[in-house]
Amino acid sequence: MTAIGLTTPALTSSAFTRRAPSTRLRMTVRGRRVLASLAALPAVIAVGIAVISGGSALASRDAGAPADSFTTITVSSGESLWSIAESVAPHDDPRDVVDAIVRLNALDSVTVQAGQSLSIPAQYSPDH
Repeated sequence: MTAIGLTTPALTSSAFTRRAPSTRLRMTVRGRRVLASLAALPAVIAVGIAVISGGSALASRDAGAPADSFTTITVSSGESLWSIAESVAPHDDPRDVVDAIVRLNALDSVTVQAGQSLSIPAQYSPDH
């Protein structure tokens, strides 16, 4: 019969101390800076593009549309853009007229209020 012997290591003070886990990647200060720069590069590019392209939305000092390219009306009580479009251009599609009025006046929506002044494109004006 064969005997198997087991031995236990002697318990010393070094057996209870734990070693700090070693990292596989050791980087120098210069390497960390390069890695941080590469990680921040997409954000820097995005901010740069936003700054460059954001200037096109600013108002310009151009004279704007010539005075004879539109007429001005005042909205009466109970009027809507649709009713105004039908009255100023009865032979045209009201959807096209409403769209032209909204674009010319830079309106956020198609709702208008009594007393509001609106510019009507000259092609749809009653005088035209």
